Amino acid sequence: MRVLLCPMWRPTQRIARSTAVADLAGGDKRAAPGSASTNDSDRDDLETLSEALLTAIEEDIDEHTGDDSDALPDAAVTALKVLRRVGIEFAHRYHRLDIEGDFTSSEPVLFVANHGFGGVFDLNVLAVFATFDRLNLDRPVTVLTHELFWTLKAGPLIEPLGCRPANWENARAAFQEGHHVLVLPGGDVDAFKTFRDRNKIVFAGRTGFARLSMETGRPIVPIVTIGAGESLFVISDGQRLARALRLDKRLRTKALPVSVSLPWGLNVGAVGLLPYIPLPTKLRTRVLPALSPQDDESPTQFAARVQIEMQHALSAMAAERRSAVGKSNPT
Repeated sequence: MRVLLCPMWRPTQRIARSTAVADLAGGDKRAAPGSASTNDSDRDDLETLSEALLTAIEEDIDEHTGDDSDALPDAAVTALKVLRRVGIEFAHRYHRLDIEGDFTSSEPVLFVANHGFGGVFDLNVLAVFATFDRLNLDRPVTVLTHELFWTLKAGPLIEPLGCRPANWENARAAFQEGHHVLVLPGGDVDAFKTFRDRNKIVFAGRTGFARLSMETGRPIVPIVTIGAGESLFVISDGQRLARALRLDKRLRTKALPVSVSLPWGLNVGAVGLLPYIPLPTKLRTRVLPALSPQDDESPTQFAARVQIEMQHALSAMAAERRSAVGKSNPT
């Protein structure tokens, strides 16, 4: 099970959101610049962002209340929580995120999501966390994270937020603690797919998430997001280059994307690990019904069925989408 970074999500107070604006290819008419309604909207945005920042800081202080130490909350942890909250607001406002579907469960489940683009900076990650916020989950979600961060000695920096390396021991421990678990099985192969393949679910034959579900008895709840692949232009996933550089052996990374983005322009491998300025593509996330293995299914068959269900949903959303930047190649 390989996934890329997402800090652990904890149940938080729902953030008020203003009405979404039109998407790139057309839609609702926006108020003229300088109009009263535009100014009111700007003020609402600033007020909501301020509330998001204050809420994140207050929650961090609350979590530290009762500690043996009288020290203030760790500045780095607080900053990460604030950035996560700002990221969710960014997805709602800049990318006009729409969330569909519902979820209820009294027991932990295994959330399975698809990548959009990138590792540390993946818009799909923000969309998934915004979805958790909307669903008002009653327990934490532990995200199984690519081991690259521990290889680069950055893992301990995100462990206080609940991130764990993607392995069987950490997955089982999270379920035993009563947490939901989130995985993005496609890992770097799914995260760095080309612009042409942006609306494909790519798990690259990985079935660990299905075995985990079957061994622990936890149902799989798929979450599918569309739109992030249009926030930049990925020319090549760079798998051949990654193999030539032996990155699969050194860093367990199978892709090194060649992309064009702001402000980096044409680059190899940097975007996805470094932040970039995404185009204002519209994001749409759908929570699918829970899936459980059938009596006669193998892990490979169950994983394939989950991938097929997610692909059907993604292809349906792509067919309804008004893209301003060309057609994709869904399967």
